[in-house]
This record gives sequence, structure tokens and C-alpha cells, in this order.
Amino acid sequence: MTDPRGGATGAPENLKSAIRQRVTERTEALLGLSRRIHGHPETAFSEHRAAAWCAELLRAGGFEVTAPAYGLDTAFGATLGSGPLTVALVCEYDALPGLGHACGHNLIAAAGVGAALGLAPVADELGLTIRVLGTPAEERGAGKALMLEAGAFDGVDAAMMVHPCPFDIADFRSFALGTLSVTYTGRAAHPSLNPHEGRNAADALTVAQVAIGLLRQQLPPHWRVHGITTEAGSAPNAIPARATAEYELRTTAAEDLEELRSRVEACFRAGALATGCEVRLVRPEPDYLDFRGDPELIRLWTGNARALGRPEPAERPPFACTDMGNVSHAVPSIHPVLDISEGVCGPHEAAFADAAMSPSGERALLDGATAMAWTAADFAYTARGARPARGGTHPERATV
Repeated sequence: MTDPRGGATGAPENLKSAIRQRVTERTEALLGLSRRIHGHPETAFSEHRAAAWCAELLRAGGFEVTAPAYGLDTAFGATLGSGPLTVALVCEYDALPGLGHACGHNLIAAAGVGAALGLAPVADELGLTIRVLGTPAEERGAGKALMLEAGAFDGVDAAMMVHPCPFDIADFRSFALGTLSVTYTGRAAHPSLNPHEGRNAADALTVAQVAIGLLRQQLPPHWRVHGITTEAGSAPNAIPARATAEYELRTTAAEDLEELRSRVEACFRAGALATGCEVRLVRPEPDYLDFRGDPELIRLWTGNARALGRPEPAERPPFACTDMGNVSHAVPSIHPVLDISEGVCGPHEAAFADAAMSPSGERALLDGATAMAWTAADFAYTARGARPARGGTHPERATV
């Protein structure tokens, strides 16, 4: 397919038909992979079976697989082709504690594998090197941020993944996310015999939570602070010497995260000052940066999703966080979301785990695999006339 003004506009239809046929031929294997992962949920950095099952299917499809990889026991890398343009297909497969695959990562993993298998026979014709990355710990742990630092995305010209949702979006946007673990240490005492000798760690946390509640009035509309108390004493007749909490901070842009963190940490220090306790503030994982989709990849994806009969993509403000945001600051990326529940339920609800095994979910898996493979093919064709430098970093993007 060519533009009359000169230059390629997308992959030829016969090549796209071959890709779709290849994905269709692998339907049972891909659905089986998704169902196995769904039936054996594994949480962050424990996804040994899911990673092995993905790697097994890729290895059978001719990919050279390295596992474990990039310093993480449950990460893998798989490559095929030797073209000058490298496309990374990203597979998530971690589950939520207590909820299983209520975020549908079983579908994400199988869609990434499916896209890779669809592209495999035509990779050299397209001038592509296909790199499949198994990325653990998206829900908590920022596996992609760790893999980015370890070089997993070095030399990548475009990175792609899909995610299930209650609606379709092509231009996905996310919040930046910072996490905070809080520990107060006080002094135990009996609340009646010698309360004056105690230093109440639970009170320190209460003071901090009141301060955060008052702070919210002065925060910009789309900044968020939320968390839970994880420990605050074990008996009402003992002044707690220890209290702990886990908090998350969200801003619309990564550049604002440090300001919000500074203001929230001041609230926790105020709790310590008011009660005479000590406070320890720890960042338990890397920050998740806001996702910034690449306009050209979004355009290509949108056309391919329409060709598959997907609903017209909606436009929505940020509503979630993902460590794919870190990748998007370094490499041109897309993270489209696909409806699997018709708006009935959303991610991190128990019902969404059921949707991730539904006919609608499995259709989204196959559509996602096909549309990603088509988008990679189109990207290869459109890049032939003006191939980007390897690494693909946009000048306006901040490199992580």
C-alpha cells in the first residue's frame, strides 16, 4: 500500500492477511495459555509458571528465549528476526493478591505472545527484529522500570502492549505513581497504669492522616493521595509502640510527583513531632511515570482496531497507573485498552476476573494480538522512508 505522493503508508493487505491467518491458526494455543495463567494466579515476582508457559510457546514458534533475564527471576526475553527496526511486544502476567486475574493480565500475556507468533513468518520481509519481553510485577514492584534500567528496551524503536478494560481507548493516559511505606516507633505503656510514659504510634498515624485530609483541599484537582493502615496496635489495653501504613501518591505528570511527595511526607513527620514518636519513610519501589503514547503508533493502531470491528475508541482522562509509563518516556509506545466487560465492571473487581475468561475477553485477546502485529507491520512500512534512530527516543521525552 503506497501513498501517491511517495512513501509507504502501511503494510500490504496480503501480508496483513497472512499475519491474521497465523494468529488464527494459534487460537487454541493462545486461549490455552490465557486460561492456564488465569487458573494459576501468581503475584509480583512469583510468576514462575506464567513466564515459563509464555516462553515455551515462543520457543516452539522459533524464538530464541532467555529466561530468567534482566536480573529478575520471572522476566524473560525472546527474539526473532534480524531487521534494522526493533519492535518490543510486552507481556504482563502478575495477578492481584486475593483477587487473582482481576486485571486481566492473562489476556495481556497471551496477546503479546500471539502478536509475536503472527509476525514471526514475515519479520525478515518487514525488516523487523521482534523482541518479546515478559515483564513481572506490574501491580506492585514496577518490573518494567527495573527492566528498563537493566537494558531490556535498549535499541527498541517501538514498544506495544494491550490491556483489558470496560471500554476501548487508543490514546491511553495514566497517572504518575509514587509509593510510600510509613513506620512509626513509639513506646509501649499501660493506658491506665502509666500512660504518661507511653508514646502512641497509632496516634502519630492518626495525626498524619488528619493532616493529609486537610492537605487535600489545597491539592490540584487530579492529584491523589490514598492509603491503608497495616498495623496500629494489637490490644486496646496497650499503648501501641508501632504503627505502619502503605500510601500511594498520584499526579498527572511525573514532573509533579516530587512536590506531592514532599508535602505528604511533611504530614507524616508532623505526626511524629506531635506525639514524640520516630518515623521512617521508605519508597518501596521505583516511581511509575505517566504514560505518554506515541501519536503515530496510536494512529496506526486506531486504523487496525477499526478494521477488526472494535468499538470506536473513547477519549478519557487518566484513570490508572502502569509501569509501561516508564517505558513510554524512553521509547515510542502504545498501551491501548480493549473492552472485555461492556462497562459492567472494571479492573481490580472480582467480577473482572470472570470477564477475563469470558468470550468477550478472549475476543479481545485475539483482536489485540492481531492489531498489535498489524501495527508493527505498518510501523515497519512507514519507517522505511524515514527510519528513526535505534532507541527511538523522542526529543521531547525525558529519558528514564
